[in-house]
Parts: sequence; structure tokens; C-alpha cells
Amino acid sequence: MRHRLGIAAVLAAVLLVAGCGKPGGVDGDLTNGWGAMEAATGFEPNEGACHNANFNPVGPRGTYEEIDCSGRHRTETVFVGAYESPAADADVPPADGSAGARAAYSVCDQKTTTFVGGPWRNARLWIGVTHPTEAAWSGGARWYRCELLELNSVEDDGGLVQREGSLRNALADGSSDVMLTCYAIQLDGNGAIATMPAVGCAAKHNGEFAGVWYAKDLDYPKDDATWAKFHDGCRDLIADYVGVPKDADLQYRTGVVSLPGGEDVWADGDRGVRCYLWLDGMELTSSLRGKGVKSLPVQYK
Repeated sequence: MRHRLGIAAVLAAVLLVAGCGKPGGVDGDLTNGWGAMEAATGFEPNEGACHNANFNPVGPRGTYEEIDCSGRHRTETVFVGAYESPAADADVPPADGSAGARAAYSVCDQKTTTFVGGPWRNARLWIGVTHPTEAAWSGGARWYRCELLELNSVEDDGGLVQREGSLRNALADGSSDVMLTCYAIQLDGNGAIATMPAVGCAAKHNGEFAGVWYAKDLDYPKDDATWAKFHDGCRDLIADYVGVPKDADLQYRTGVVSLPGGEDVWADGDRGVRCYLWLDGMELTSSLRGKGVKSLPVQYK
């Protein structure tokens, strides 16, 4: 009994001492001495980064990996922007073809031209926009990435090239091997274009890239009437490129290949149409740029 009372007395004494005061330098407030915590920030990608992953319109944080652009890579981030209102106020990222998606694509179009040092459609290049996942968007992410890819062909449904080296200023002097030049156009049994492999303009060829025409206020071409408008636009551009009159005889001077982007980028506002002159049955061994009427005579049939 004496033992039990001794323990109770000790406990009471400890509690009494503990309640009498605090150790020196302790005020009992556990938070007033802490520094203010920084606001939480979400992940954002970096401009100028290269990636070994294939292009994806949705960019999960878990699969994001940057690599040195001097090594083999598939895509390059030329710009990182932020969606603005009203797109930024939505509950989910902008859908393909929406006003927000078109605005981001337009910025990426301009930023890519600046990045590569010239109009990117003059080369074997393709651009795409990557946005956050819905989960990241719910957490406040509003960034988008402008991704740049090199293709082995833009005419023959070409595939992606794993390149080494950045495309920054690649088009600045017009000498890059990614520039569009001349073509050996081949027809199938029905007289339609089967393939148009690129060749140097000093080699035998019957086609040549002349520039980009913009199809403003036109639908994506799916019928002969719309295609005719595209061909007319490209013929006018070819006339300027070669230096021949834009008159009724122009259609007898050259054939034309008009190549818009796919329906997916068309929905996002891409109206650039690559234009090629085409001389069926002829073989050229030099560029026709600026050569004038003698280089592209009227050929009535």
C-alpha cells in the first residue's frame, strides 16, 4: 500500500512541476517562429527542351523527360505559353477546334517561325500543341507547349525523324537540308499522283516547291469546286515565284499540287497550303525561280 501511495505522490509532484512554468526560451506558441511557406506551385515544362517521346497532345507529368538536343530526339519545345480567359476559366483543357485551341495554335505557328528563323512550312516540319492532363488542369495548370518535329516528307505522308541537334535558326539562311526543294512526281495508272519524292533541283525533276498560300475563308477541300479554288490560289503564287503573267494562259503553263495540312490542324486554324509547280512529261535540271516566261512557256493541249 505504501508503494502505491509513493507512485501516486511522485506523479502528482511531476504534474505540479510541469504546470508551474516553461523552460527558458519557450513561449508555448508552436507556429509564431516559423517562416512563411511559399505558395504551392505546379509543374511547368521548359522552353528549348528536347524529348525522346513521341508527340502527344496531352502532357502527363509522369512521362515528361527532357534530353539534350544534341542527342537523338523526336520533338523540341520551342515555346511554353499560358491559356487565357475564357479558355483558362473552363473546367477542362480546350478541345480540338475550340477558340482556345485555335489561339494556342496561332501562337505556336508564330513562335515556331521565329524559332527556326523562317516560315516553318517551307521545310519538312510539323508543329503541335501539348496541354496538361485534366487532373493537372484541375490543380491549376494552364500551360501549353509548342512542339516542333522534323518529318522525312510532308508530301508522301512522311514519318517522324529522330534528329540530332536543335532546329533553332535552322532556316535562317535557306541552306538547311530540311528545306522543301524539287520533286520527281510519279503518277499511278489512273493519272493521279502516286508519290513525289524530293530530289535536288540539279537532278532530273518535274516539280518544285513554290511557297505557301493561305486559304482564308475556305472550307477544308473535299470536293472538286473547293480544290479548284486551292489550285487557283497556288497557281497565282507560282506565277509570282517564276515570274509569269497571271492571265488566262497561266493554266496552260503549269500544273499544280496544292497541299494543305490535315483536317486536325485545319480545325485549329492552320490555313497554310504548300504549293508546287508540276510539269507532267518534262524533265528539269534547275530551279525555275525567277526564270520568267521562257522557262515556263504556254503549252496548249
